[in-house]
Amino acid sequence: MEFTLLGSAAVAIGSFWLIIRWEAKRGNAAGCAVDIWDAGLAAVIGGVLVGRLVSMISAGISPFSDPGQILLVRSGVSTVGATIGAIAVYVFVTRRDLASGLDAIAPAALAGLAGWHAGCLVTNSCLGAESTLPWAMTLDGSAVTRHPVELYAAILLAVAAVLIARWKERGRPPEFAPAATALLAAGGTRLVTEPMRISLSGGPVWFYGAGCVVGTAILMWSLRRSRN
Repeated sequence: MEFTLLGSAAVAIGSFWLIIRWEAKRGNAAGCAVDIWDAGLAAVIGGVLVGRLVSMISAGISPFSDPGQILLVRSGVSTVGATIGAIAVYVFVTRRDLASGLDAIAPAALAGLAGWHAGCLVTNSCLGAESTLPWAMTLDGSAVTRHPVELYAAILLAVAAVLIARWKERGRPPEFAPAATALLAAGGTRLVTEPMRISLSGGPVWFYGAGCVVGTAILMWSLRRSRN
């Protein structure tokens, strides 16, 4: 992994940690039997590992015959594999207090994603499709102005993280509602920003759509159950 990617990862982890600390002062992350920071880091490490293995297998590389390739994160990590792997690890770690665990980490997870997208400032990869908007940016040596699409995503995710945190602070939302809202926000953010990226086929659009559908379904179920 090159140093710029490490810098982007550091921004993501820092954002994750800041939200946890901000919530803890308000009692927002309390009520969960596990340490959210430790569980979150375990989920990230597990997710990256699963995503890398999926990427290797998809490329025809056997992790058994060439295990050293697993460490070459720069050469490819499956977004779908990493996401599913991270969720699976986190669910396993918090299985004895699943609802509280998922709801507790929801704002911090969105903040971490926001930090990862904002890390484009480190990797110099913020720009997408051409744009003539006043805030459009240019690459070094180019006169073409483009959408700072990664910053759009970072802002949307950060706003969603703060709103969910405030929702938790002001009352007791139904179980799984904050987690479902976070899933909906993450998928919705990628769907909204994907058309402004250089290639619409560059991301698993179907996966982002599935996240929106699943998040909406769980949120509606949670809200309905709370009324009964």
